[in-house]
Amino acid sequence: FLPTVSAEGLSFRSSAGGAQTYMEQENDWDRDLLLDPAWEKQQRKTFTAWCNSHLRKAGTQIENIEEDFRDGLKLMLLLEVISGERLPKPERGKMRVHKINNVNKALDFIASKGVKLVSIGAEEIVDGNAKMTLGMIWTIILRFAIQDISVEETSAKEGLLLWCQRKTAPYKNVNVQNFHISWKDGLAFNALIHRHRPDLIDYDSLRKDDPVTNLNNAFEVAEKHLDIPKMLDAEDIVNTARPDEKAIMTYVSSFYHAFSGAQKAETAANRICKVLAVNQENEQMMEDYEKLASDLLEWIRRTIPWLENRTQEKTVNDMQAKQEDFRDYRCVHKPPKVQEKCQLEISFNTLQTKLRLSNRPAFMPSEGRMVSDINGAWHTLEGAEKGYEEWILSEIRRLERLEHLAEKFHQKAAIHESWTDGKETMLTQKDYETSTLSEVKALLRKHEAFESDLAAHQDRVEQIAAIAQELNELDYYDSASVNTRCQKICDQWDVLGALTQSRKESLERTEKQLESIDELYLEYAKRAAPFNNWMEGAMEDLQDMFIVHNIEEIQGLITAHEQFKSTLSEANKEREAIQSIQAEVQKIAQSNGIKLSGANPYTTITPESIDNKWEKAMAMVPLRDNALQEELNRQNSNDTLRAKFATQANTVGAYIQDKMEEIGRISIEMNGTLEDQLTSLKEYQKNIMSYMPEINKLESFHQLIQEALIFDNQYTSYTMEHLRVGWEQLLTTIARTINEVENQILTRDAKGISQEQLYEYRASFNHFDKKRSGQMVSDDFRALLISTGNSLGDGEFSRIMGIVDPNGSGAVTFQAFIDFMSTETTDTDTADQVIASFKILAADKNYITAEELRRELPPDQAEYCIARMAPYTGHDAVPGALDYMSFSTALYGESDL
Repeated sequence: FLPTVSAEGLSFRSSAGGAQTYMEQENDWDRDLLLDPAWEKQQRKTFTAWCNSHLRKAGTQIENIEEDFRDGLKLMLLLEVISGERLPKPERGKMRVHKINNVNKALDFIASKGVKLVSIGAEEIVDGNAKMTLGMIWTIILRFAIQDISVEETSAKEGLLLWCQRKTAPYKNVNVQNFHISWKDGLAFNALIHRHRPDLIDYDSLRKDDPVTNLNNAFEVAEKHLDIPKMLDAEDIVNTARPDEKAIMTYVSSFYHAFSGAQKAETAANRICKVLAVNQENEQMMEDYEKLASDLLEWIRRTIPWLENRTQEKTVNDMQAKQEDFRDYRCVHKPPKVQEKCQLEISFNTLQTKLRLSNRPAFMPSEGRMVSDINGAWHTLEGAEKGYEEWILSEIRRLERLEHLAEKFHQKAAIHESWTDGKETMLTQKDYETSTLSEVKALLRKHEAFESDLAAHQDRVEQIAAIAQELNELDYYDSASVNTRCQKICDQWDVLGALTQSRKESLERTEKQLESIDELYLEYAKRAAPFNNWMEGAMEDLQDMFIVHNIEEIQGLITAHEQFKSTLSEANKEREAIQSIQAEVQKIAQSNGIKLSGANPYTTITPESIDNKWEKAMAMVPLRDNALQEELNRQNSNDTLRAKFATQANTVGAYIQDKMEEIGRISIEMNGTLEDQLTSLKEYQKNIMSYMPEINKLESFHQLIQEALIFDNQYTSYTMEHLRVGWEQLLTTIARTINEVENQILTRDAKGISQEQLYEYRASFNHFDKKRSGQMVSDDFRALLISTGNSLGDGEFSRIMGIVDPNGSGAVTFQAFIDFMSTETTDTDTADQVIASFKILAADKNYITAEELRRELPPDQAEYCIARMAPYTGHDAVPGALDYMSFSTALYGESDL
């Protein structure tokens, strides 16, 4: 700046050489202000005190600023003290010329420092011109006390003002906006002192309405404890509407230089704050990961027992209710957990990237909460899901068969019980004792017919027992009642067998006494009984329930039914032949005048019963035709459902496979900037998600198939489970690829890697990634490193593999490769730097106190350090000393925090 004397006053101008310029507020030394007696008094006192604060170092001082600098000797001495340089030897003569020469030497020295004094000469100073002398001293103060002040890219007056604002910001009633009225109440001076030396000022005891006391307190403390001379007068400041700005700036600059050592501590504190902020953010992400992992594992732990529960139900409806619950689980409860699992992997990868970028050790989750543990638990969950779904389907089949068998059992049992009703009474009667020979013969023949009938019913009894046995093997819920009824039938059957044998023996004993046998009755009975059994069996078959699962099975039943119908003509001939026997009996009786006693003595089967059963059987045939045709129609409908599902499944399966291959190529062959790649991937992800209606359409087909109880599909090899897993894998792969690009962006921005370097890294990686899998084995990675100019021994390569493959999987990803390359070429905070920063805060001690941490760091980060620092145990320890060295080392993983 160039102090200039003119008719309007003294002003400062920048030199033509481009020297550093001051603020526009300092560009003009206002003439009116210089002529203000109050301000001139303040400047005279302040500048005098300022000069004396330096001159006393040389063992001298001044009393009158315009008189004592007139000979130039003390002026030259002042410049030597404040600059630390030697000026030319002064002239000791008393003549005016000697004084002018000395002042000129001082002015020449000022000019050599980039400041020109224009329109001010040695003559004005020698003549004791007060205005010119004060202007010259203010120029010296600006150059040597204020110009070099620099705070956050601001300097001189603005830098000094910013420094004051930062230091006094936490104090109530202090608002520094300038260097005049902001200081009138004295609180700003006290705040500056208290901020750096809280032991010297009881700030809370000061009152804003007592400025004189506040100012005198600050001036006295500064002079007594900080070696800053009293440059201002409290009464002058208070009684002046606007204190002199230059006097205030001069005095405040003394505080700045007195506390300049604290600035280094502030810089150190800022470094520590930065490191701790990164560490706190990483710890929060670790806590979030741990909570999300714990919640997901807890959900899996609660869900698996439900899926492994094999409590059997009694009915098909109960099992279908379980199937509906399982469908609700798959469609409602599981999808959010799939998203949480995907988010968990993304959070884990992002955290690891941030830890690598900040030169921190890799994050190792708590035992059992690794991503691999989550995947393992998830795999177990999916296995349990598959097993549970298969069990539900098999249980539905089992219960359907059980209900069918139970119905069949009770139907056959009812028919048998109806047949055996009264048989014991018949077999135990002794009617043959009073019967004629013909009657005995009839009884014997009748008994033979009964034996034939009994033998025919043996097959039904065996069927009943076999069905009961199968119901027991299939764990039918009402097996007890089935077993009781079956046992009753079997016991009764044994009794009937014994009674039959006993009656036969009785009749045979009397047979010798009986000779007359009606052959026609006997023939009728012998032929009617099997035919009657055949009709009863036919009616059972025509009423028999059936369950089929495909067209082939129903067509088999239709074929068998057609074969049965083809035998009806022969059966009708047999019926007519049996009826002709009875007709012949009637004809003979009529022809020979024989009076028949009534019914055939050898059988209870009458011609009317045969005709009635025949008519009933014939009426059942079309009903059976309709039932089989309806089932055929249902199976055709099911086959249509199979075809619809297969068509959609084959389309979806091919789509998923194509997209999986496509995303594999995209992840390897991505071009453009990372932001372009990220935008393309997200657009690609959006495009994939637009395919979701096709998945939902397939799910609706699958639900129709399950509701129709269709258990196989010959038209496709895909199952709904396979396609669900494939779809989830596709979505997860896209999300993981997007996350990799996001992590590359983090790495690029944090490490300062250019887009060209990333292209070069990607090209090199793809060249050596021979399988195009996105990762390479150690031998290919060694070749890649050699291609980048690294000369590797086995030990160095093992060290690098420990960095890029900390889990020892044997594979190196592209992300790990660029992390390694960026780490090798970028400077980061180290434990030594943090230790050095703490050492500055601790005033070169080997320990630090809680009070020092709270004074120099923000409250939350100060408490963070205090809570984690171990007590210092060195030989120079004091009560409350904390070990910042081990804490700093632990931040970078060299020991446990």
